[in-house]
Amino acid sequence: MKRKFRVYPLIMTILTYLPIAVVVIYSFNESRLSSQWGGFSLKWYRELARDRDIMNALVNSLILGALSSIFAAVLATSAALGMKKASLPLKNAAEKVALAPLIIPEIVLGMVFLSFFSLLGLPFGMVTLVIAHTAFCVPYIYMQVKARLAVLEEGFTEAARDLGANGPQAFFTVTLPLLAPAILSGMFLSFAMSFDDVIISIFVTGVSVNTLPIRVYTALKTGVTPEINALCTVMLAVTVLCYLLAALARSLSKRK
Repeated sequence: MKRKFRVYPLIMTILTYLPIAVVVIYSFNESRLSSQWGGFSLKWYRELARDRDIMNALVNSLILGALSSIFAAVLATSAALGMKKASLPLKNAAEKVALAPLIIPEIVLGMVFLSFFSLLGLPFGMVTLVIAHTAFCVPYIYMQVKARLAVLEEGFTEAARDLGANGPQAFFTVTLPLLAPAILSGMFLSFAMSFDDVIISIFVTGVSVNTLPIRVYTALKTGVTPEINALCTVMLAVTVLCYLLAALARSLSKRK
């Protein structure tokens, strides 16, 4: 039984990461045919750099991820601080509602945002993308900040008040620096989620705005090419980097 329990995780790891490894390896394939290895080459990455549509989609994805994570950080931090000080009878229920986007299927969220923005008459484009992405990024930062607040002592803020600091001064000089690693960790996670999102983005984007995940999705309709493999590898590298930075921020938070 012990041997079987050791084999199962190995099998699941292979099934999960082997397709990813194949995509990464064949992004360096000289040949256009995925079934034939033509030697190591950076040809398809150079093709990506020359493709204006892909470069525009990359810029849009970076702007979208940055704006969404910043706005979500402000909302999530404010919510976490408010919920800690609030004494509401439905406090737990309110927190569960705030975390609902984590469990609601993305296709349902996309349809909800589509209907909501249509009802408001908002033109679909970068504005609707930022609003939608901010909404589903808030829970990732909220959980990080809430966990950080649970281990912070109120004595730090009270000591700042005793030394003459007012509310805003105590927040920006004491509370915010202590929360900064948790906020950064949540922002990196939310950036990764926004950068990789395709389902919600398809529902709320406009005809003039394209992101990298949507570009990959539309390109796959005509077949997988080495250029798409290279694009997926770049997206994977950005996502892994965000998770590593988030882990680094969490480690800094624990040290503090």
